[in-house]
Amino acid sequence: MSGIVFRRVHDGVGKLAVRRLDPDADAEIVHAWVTHPKAVFWMMGDADVAGVAEEYRRIVAHPHRDAYLGLVDGRPAFLAERYDPARVELAGLYDARDGDVGMHFLCAPTGSPVHGFSRAVITTVMETLFADPAVRRVVVEPDVRNTAVHALNAAVGFEVVGVIAKPEKEALLSVCTRERFHLATASAAAVAAGVRGEHP
Repeated sequence: MSGIVFRRVHDGVGKLAVRRLDPDADAEIVHAWVTHPKAVFWMMGDADVAGVAEEYRRIVAHPHRDAYLGLVDGRPAFLAERYDPARVELAGLYDARDGDVGMHFLCAPTGSPVHGFSRAVITTVMETLFADPAVRRVVVEPDVRNTAVHALNAAVGFEVVGVIAKPEKEALLSVCTRERFHLATASAAAVAAGVRGEHP
């Protein structure tokens, strides 16, 4: 299956790639991820495989939404969604700007976590989004209780706007400009190079 839209290599994690999600072919593996207890904030814990397939058929058919499957060394490892926050998810709930894009991501559950994996995933998803020159800011609205994601968001340059009330949750609205993302990731790369004794 092809449909690759982005590739990058991350030291310590491997070769990462992002491809368009196939709602039917990918339904079983995505179902295992979104119904796992660690994916509680994805809010699909009670879904069956058919329900997951139907939900992602709706997403990929929507004019303002997309879904992607992330691979590490060719194996499925994460899920990502892109949406237009001015039209779905956040319509009327924030000060939308031209060039905004919304994002969700989910790492596959694992019994043997790899150090830096989640950071590599969110960086890859952000690079995928910013590869579109029309994108100026990425907007996210994670559950206010999802502190692990808040920390990851901050690490790649997101700034908190504030708490907003959505029908399904209290969300921590945050935004990241292209410039803040590049600054955050360049700083992280410089620190990593210093730890390895290299010149950034």
